[in-house]
Amino acid sequence: MLIDWFTVGAQIVNFLILVWLLQHFLYRPILNAIDAREKRIAAEIADADAKKADADTERTDFEKKNQAFDQQRTALLSKATDEAKAERDRLIDQAKKDTETLRSSETDALHADQSRIGSEITRLAEREVFAIARKTLTDLAAISLEERVVEVFTRRLRELDPKARESISDAVRNSPQPALIRSAFDLPDSQKAAIQIALNETFSTVVPIQFEDSLDGICGIEFIANGQKVAWSISSYLTDLSNKISDLVDAQSAQTVTASSKPESAKAPEPEPANLVGAK
Repeated sequence: MLIDWFTVGAQIVNFLILVWLLQHFLYRPILNAIDAREKRIAAEIADADAKKADADTERTDFEKKNQAFDQQRTALLSKATDEAKAERDRLIDQAKKDTETLRSSETDALHADQSRIGSEITRLAEREVFAIARKTLTDLAAISLEERVVEVFTRRLRELDPKARESISDAVRNSPQPALIRSAFDLPDSQKAAIQIALNETFSTVVPIQFEDSLDGICGIEFIANGQKVAWSISSYLTDLSNKISDLVDAQSAQTVTASSKPESAKAPEPEPANLVGAK
């Protein structure tokens, strides 16, 4: 078989031309398209990764902000709760103080009324007792109340115990001023003389004295010398009446004002016929 080298050469040339044409017009565009697609896909992947990273960052920021908001909300709620509790406690304390102040003022007002009423009733009872005593003494013994008071006072002077007599005697001798006789009524000269005689006999010396009327005193007589005092009056007769009045007003106060503790009435000693004080 004979080989037609011309045909073989022509086929080889045709094949090379075909390869060149395929490479130039087919393979290269396909490869360029593949490269472009790979680049586009890579860019899209990179963009997706960037967006994912941004999303993760935003999510992290949101979670942090949400956590900070929760903490802030908790702190504000706790602060508001504490402030509300403090304000409630303050209002309760203020209400208690206002209540105590009102209660104290009402109690003071009631005690003032008690004192005023007691004083008025005591003065009224004093006048009535004096009037009855004067009338009784005048009707039964033909002697005035004042004369009877002077008589009882001079007897009390003479009945002083030795210790009190010595103490008052020293006060009389050492006093640079005259002794003072204070009475709730005007003493006539005869009664002044009787008192002077009783003092001189009691202390075995001439006692210089000065007489003085005391309008505020309860019916009675006081002898005062250099800080020492001998007194007799009928004030003790009114003590029991005053205590009963005080108890009555206290009972009314307890019903009107709800106090934490009930005020206790002072318990005075049982009244005696006379008060005799050896030293002031």
